[in-house]
Amino acid sequence: MTLGPVMVDLCGTELSAEEREVLRHPLVGGVILFSRNYESPAQLTSLTQAIHALRQPPLLIGVDHEGGRVQRFREGFTRIPPMRRLGEIWDRHPQQARKLSHQVGYVLAAELRACGVDFSFTPVLDLEYGASQVIGDRAFHRTPQAIAELAHHLMLGLKEAGMAAVGKHFPGHGFVAADSHLAIPVDERDLADIRLFDLEPFRQMIHYGLPAMMPAHVIYPQVDDKPAGFSKVWLKNMLRGELGFDGVIFSDDLSMEGAKAGGDVVTRGQAALDAGCDMVLVCNDPGSAKNLLDGLHWKISALSLTRLMRMHGKPHSPSLVQLHEDPHFVAAVHAIGGIGQGSGNLPLNSAHDPVAER
Repeated sequence: MTLGPVMVDLCGTELSAEEREVLRHPLVGGVILFSRNYESPAQLTSLTQAIHALRQPPLLIGVDHEGGRVQRFREGFTRIPPMRRLGEIWDRHPQQARKLSHQVGYVLAAELRACGVDFSFTPVLDLEYGASQVIGDRAFHRTPQAIAELAHHLMLGLKEAGMAAVGKHFPGHGFVAADSHLAIPVDERDLADIRLFDLEPFRQMIHYGLPAMMPAHVIYPQVDDKPAGFSKVWLKNMLRGELGFDGVIFSDDLSMEGAKAGGDVVTRGQAALDAGCDMVLVCNDPGSAKNLLDGLHWKISALSLTRLMRMHGKPHSPSLVQLHEDPHFVAAVHAIGGIGQGSGNLPLNSAHDPVAER
């Protein structure tokens, strides 16, 4: 059995019999975890082992674990600062900010890999215009060059710990105020403005070898009338063609309000795959996930499979206990421990978590 093009989620902290059957569906290729799936590092490790044991090749396991208000696992994990704190350090000491960004990426990835998670949907490459309701301090900076350099060093830290990076939200979500979880954002700027500013971090990260990308559920009507994640203009012509990106394209959550302009969930899933996505996500809506798996007809290409296989985490990661005794890891934790202690690090409560700020 190969990996399928659909990533689904789970209800609790262990697999139910019904979920095991869903994860064996040939269209399923991955699982995304949330705070509701976490109690402790030991429980998380047991869950990821159970998921990976279901199939060969193993299903991919991802999580939104950026830091700040988007950090799914907290108790037993190092608290990761919001990326904006690194941007603030950049304004005073760019070299220190680069080093800290690398250490943040390493700590973030090393702990997740120790518990069997393959990758996190990070880094955010959006510009912080001060307008977005959902991006905010998740963005590194307002300046494209600062974002590209800090994200590059975070990606190097992830790679050091055996994890691939996922840049988001192409071609940029930071300019619009609306939250695509709750509305359909529209960015009225023309392509020249987007190309000059928002696209630049994505362009540079592709040059640095970014393995994966997630497009925004934002409509840019001066370019196309479809949200970027459903647009061949954005994904095939711009991202694959002009920018030369050859990594994985993950859709954003098909259950978000910003995706619903595309019709029912099967139509949305088909449209996202037709537009160029390699894998589509359906979160916090088991009924929609079932409908998609029942109704979608899609034969995944060999090229998509090759791309997706690169997202598996590097094997032979140390246990979390071993990791927390490693001098290199301890030094990195100490280095980042003094940043990000403000309001941006308030935990997501269980009621807010299903919004899935991705």
